[in-house]
Amino acid sequence: MKKTSKCPLTSVNGAPISNDQTSISAGEHGPLTFDNFRMFEKLAHFNRERIPERVVHARGCGAYGTFTLNKDMSKHTIAKFLQNEGKKTDIFIRFSTVGGGQDSSDYARDPRGFAIKFYTEEGNWDMVGNNTPVFFLRDPIKFPDFVHSQKKNPVTNLPDPGAMFEFWGNTPQSLHQMTILMSDRGIPYSYRHMHGFSSHTLSMWNDQGERVWVKWHFKTNQGIKNLTNEEAAKMPSFGAQQDLVESIDKGNFPSWAVKVQIMSEAQAHNYQINPFDLTKIWPHADFPLIEVGHMELNRNVENYFAETEQAAFSPGNLVPGLGASPDKMLQARLMAYPDAHRYRIGANANQLPVNSPRCPFHHYQRDGAMAGMPPAFGSDNNQGSGVNFYPNDQITEGAPAPQPEVAEPPLPLENEAWVKPHDTQQDDNFTQAGALYRLMSDEQKNQLANNIAGALIHASGHAQAQMLDQMKAADSDYAERVKNAMAAIS
Repeated sequence: MKKTSKCPLTSVNGAPISNDQTSISAGEHGPLTFDNFRMFEKLAHFNRERIPERVVHARGCGAYGTFTLNKDMSKHTIAKFLQNEGKKTDIFIRFSTVGGGQDSSDYARDPRGFAIKFYTEEGNWDMVGNNTPVFFLRDPIKFPDFVHSQKKNPVTNLPDPGAMFEFWGNTPQSLHQMTILMSDRGIPYSYRHMHGFSSHTLSMWNDQGERVWVKWHFKTNQGIKNLTNEEAAKMPSFGAQQDLVESIDKGNFPSWAVKVQIMSEAQAHNYQINPFDLTKIWPHADFPLIEVGHMELNRNVENYFAETEQAAFSPGNLVPGLGASPDKMLQARLMAYPDAHRYRIGANANQLPVNSPRCPFHHYQRDGAMAGMPPAFGSDNNQGSGVNFYPNDQITEGAPAPQPEVAEPPLPLENEAWVKPHDTQQDDNFTQAGALYRLMSDEQKNQLANNIAGALIHASGHAQAQMLDQMKAADSDYAERVKNAMAAIS
């Protein structure tokens, strides 16, 4: 006799199913009939098991952990999770490659996404960064073109390094990040062995309404470890994900020191570079790192799709005391990221447990796909019969109302701020790339040159000349080494 489970198999409406392995047909060898609603349900769901993958950051893995505050930050922010030394906050981190799809390798030469969801007592704060302190662009209108240039060729569906360098050659603001990408740090050995950065300038404000600008740094305690192209080619495509999962399962919990750079509004107004330019760093000599906490990952997900694949991060998920900045790339992401989640997952993506706040929350959003799912905190039921508009007359009975005391202080605009396209193409795109190059050892410089040369030879002659001119503007030796490496290949 077959063993009978104490847990009945049911359809999605909860009704027990007597037979899940045999379709209904008109006779043993006849056609299927239209009353195969159990089969229809299984096949229809199967057809929809894959939500659209992310256009960028498609391949990733995630884990849960804890952020522990080591330094009280009440001088700079009213954010409660940054008050009182020793305070702990649950987190979820999703690491990812950026350019490839779900079928790409964990060891592509590519930036790595480094997104952290802090489940604070005042709501979720999403720190949506990368493993590099800068990015390829400072103007978001270029982003779709940039990503198209990094994807597969639209005709052959094969990688197209020529297109990459054609875009970079026409976009000098990319040189700093391109130098990092093509350096020895372009292929991390694992997600545990890399730093994370907010990259963007963010803000904090305190109970006096005083704002400071902040860059976040997450310094790996495992040490930096990277791979060469040759080493990466020998690794399994899923190796970084396997490494993270197995490390946590073994109790070898990865951790990072959490640090910040802080700049006052007055310093920002007079600083020698635009502090909101995503293609540039703040020199540590001017703005030293301040350690504020410790971050550890100690629990793997139970279901990859439900948690890692459907995790939705947005730079606009902010809490009182933490804010954005005039960084143009960040300003665009405040719109683009939640819009991507509404397309991929649905209007109620934040009701999914991995995305839901761990604190009580109340709003007037209703309906839409998946409305009424129970979030992490309590049950929802599409907020039941409560009033669904504001303003209303039920405030005294407990209906949600704004809290003026958490308002962000106003930000003044520049004097004579003209509303028009402001072209920054001729800004200084080379000084920091040159400074980074000169920090490298001869071995690192040669690896950088060889990595660039191996791809740049596939670009047009015009793109090659543009790139060599940019490298020369950064450091003449930079251009010379790449030129010699290209000659050696050809």
